[in-house]
Amino acid sequence: MFVDQVKVYVKAGDGGDGCISFRREKCVPRGGPDGGDGGKGGDIVFEATSHQSTLIELRYQQRYTIKHARHGSGQNASGRSSPDRIIPVPVGTLIREAETEALIADLTQIGQRVIAAKGGRGGHGNSRFKSAINQAPRKAETGEEGEERYLHLELKLIADVGLVGAPNAGKSSLIAAITQAHPKVADYPFTTIEPNLGVAQWPGDRGQMKHFTLADIPGLIAGAHEGKGLGIKFLKHLERTSLLLHLVDVSEMADMDPVEDFEMIREEVTRYHHGMSEKPFFVAGTKLDIAGEGQKAEQLRSYCRERKIPFFEISSATGRGTRELIRTLGHTVEKRRQAITKKEQDNLQQAQDDRVGPDGSE
Repeated sequence: MFVDQVKVYVKAGDGGDGCISFRREKCVPRGGPDGGDGGKGGDIVFEATSHQSTLIELRYQQRYTIKHARHGSGQNASGRSSPDRIIPVPVGTLIREAETEALIADLTQIGQRVIAAKGGRGGHGNSRFKSAINQAPRKAETGEEGEERYLHLELKLIADVGLVGAPNAGKSSLIAAITQAHPKVADYPFTTIEPNLGVAQWPGDRGQMKHFTLADIPGLIAGAHEGKGLGIKFLKHLERTSLLLHLVDVSEMADMDPVEDFEMIREEVTRYHHGMSEKPFFVAGTKLDIAGEGQKAEQLRSYCRERKIPFFEISSATGRGTRELIRTLGHTVEKRRQAITKKEQDNLQQAQDDRVGPDGSE
């Protein structure tokens, strides 16, 4: 089951109370205060991991709490702090405060962590309050309560290439043909009812194998950006992709005109989120092995040529055209990765320059 939204309750550990205690030792008439501090309450921490791909585990366990820390005791003994609780979530998880929808964290890298609920501070024991004018304080602090809140977790898949198209356009067949993914493939619309991820390999410039990831979302229909069909529920998984690959059925059995098919899907994607129109995209005519005389393929090819849209003709069943497609996608993804890396380096250098004054001092 693919679960990409869940609401959970988290309660961090309460801090332990400080202790009021006085030394009682033989031959020590004025022992003084020796009450220890309470321990710190544990934090609730979310960590991004590559070992999970959905939020299904959080669907079945929606309450996460930590026991309070131990109280302080005599002889200046501090109470034991309660341990933090680490909750693993898939990479690409957004964490929001449930009531206000305020964004707390966007976990986009493996190992990235965020404290979602802080544990309470332990209270000070009476030995902390000893002073020259108060040699025997009878005061200690109670531990602070740990934070508690309801959180809304949402998963947005992270992939290099997003596959989009109408139902039965051949997205699942393509991802099954060029990756090790095993999505359900059938000859009826809406076979795909949840997103699939796959990893495609391609030979780099020096012959070494490189890879990029593809995300296949359920087929789109007119009105998808308004929630029709599976629509908006899965369109969000395209937001993090570097580029889009529009698949259009050009077989002789296709019901729609290929140009109208492409324009409809393109409109739905761009109307869902303005940032989609800025992503680079390619078009691929699918099911070339049953394209008949190829009139629909030629119609779509001419349309793309006039608008200078990169166009490919492929058959997932025979493998025709898939190598060229993978190589082109791989090179494009690699260039975008390099551009992002250079931008990050430039930003880092600019930040360092800003910290250094004209005379070379920070």
